Amino acid sequence: MRLILPCSSPCSVPTGPRSIGFTPYFLRPPGAMRLAGPLRVVVIILTAGLTWILVSVLLGTQSGFSRLQQLLSDPESAPTTGLTRADVSPADSRARGDRHRKPRPKKYKCGLPQPCPEEHLAFRITSGAANVIGPKICLEDKMLMSSVKNNVGRGLNIALVNGVNGELINAKFFDMWAGDVNELLKFIRPLHEGTVIFVASYDDPATKMNAETRKIFAELGSSVAKELAFRDSWVFVGAKGVQDKSPFEQHVKNSKSTNKYEGWPEALEMEGCIPQRTAEAH
Repeated sequence: MRLILPCSSPCSVPTGPRSIGFTPYFLRPPGAMRLAGPLRVVVIILTAGLTWILVSVLLGTQSGFSRLQQLLSDPESAPTTGLTRADVSPADSRARGDRHRKPRPKKYKCGLPQPCPEEHLAFRITSGAANVIGPKICLEDKMLMSSVKNNVGRGLNIALVNGVNGELINAKFFDMWAGDVNELLKFIRPLHEGTVIFVASYDDPATKMNAETRKIFAELGSSVAKELAFRDSWVFVGAKGVQDKSPFEQHVKNSKSTNKYEGWPEALEMEGCIPQRTAEAH
């Protein structure tokens, strides 16, 4: 016989282990333990996938909807969205790089910005800079005189060229400060008709010049040879037998008020196209 006692206040009936909010493992169904592990893996995979889709949408690489379609569809049938490194050839990579690189201006013979017409010789001539950097004479993309060729020096640097075929006849420099002007006269007196002469100054082109030297240069087409002075900068292209003054000549006087260097004017650079002589005229 059981005795039931009345309660003066609401009775709290013990309900066993369920009253504290969990079910002891020994009371859980046997299948629950086997399902807990796979469910956690599925939840982790879904969470990672959704996070990846969200990041893709924020970065703008691909819409979340299309990414979700790819994830839910057969991976083999899903369209590819980009190229792999193996799909890109080196030529394609260079082509993409070239589109972003500024095109270099095309250069022609002797670095001219434009090609010379037919039956013309391209040239570029640069005087020396003070007494430091030597002159250069280029004809038809061939360097006739330069410091690299070790055939330039103080004074007048002169190259004689066949006016018909552009071949170099001779190239020498003459010291016009301490040298012998007669050596220069022996070089320029016997020029043949049609011979083209290129002249570039270096340091001092005129101290040893005499009246005959200036006259010969004037006959070759020079307009400034008669007034050339100590440490002037001078570049000149002339020819034996010309009727008029040469259009290819530049001159800067040595002046303390305008000199670029201490004691020397600026270096000169001249370029152009010389008409070739015909064999009959030569």
